[in-house]
Amino acid sequence: MEEENRMLIELREYTVLPGKRDEWVKMMEEEIIPFQIQNGIAVLGSFFVEDQPDKYVWIRRFASEEERVKKYEAVYESDHWKTNLLPKVVTLVDREKHRITRLNATALSAIQ
Repeated sequence: MEEENRMLIELREYTVLPGKRDEWVKMMEEEIIPFQIQNGIAVLGSFFVEDQPDKYVWIRRFASEEERVKKYEAVYESDHWKTNLLPKVVTLVDREKHRITRLNATALSAIQ
């Protein structure tokens, strides 16, 4: 298998602070996801967990590790992220409980 030619998928799981889920989803859909897409990140899905009101999951795709590093820098090192978005993020989610799982799609995976 040619591992280096596979898409890199990130499954990102967050714990939303009590009572903040709707506000978090709104921020994701209106601010964070559009900003990430504008910076070239492919966002494949955004979900809340039906029976766990404090859980939020989203999925992103990168062509390679090199692309991921470049896109992370464009987003997370930007003035817009640091000044406008991050201060809001810390009021809505428990950043200590983020879980990021890196997945490599197999040849028959439709998510590629």
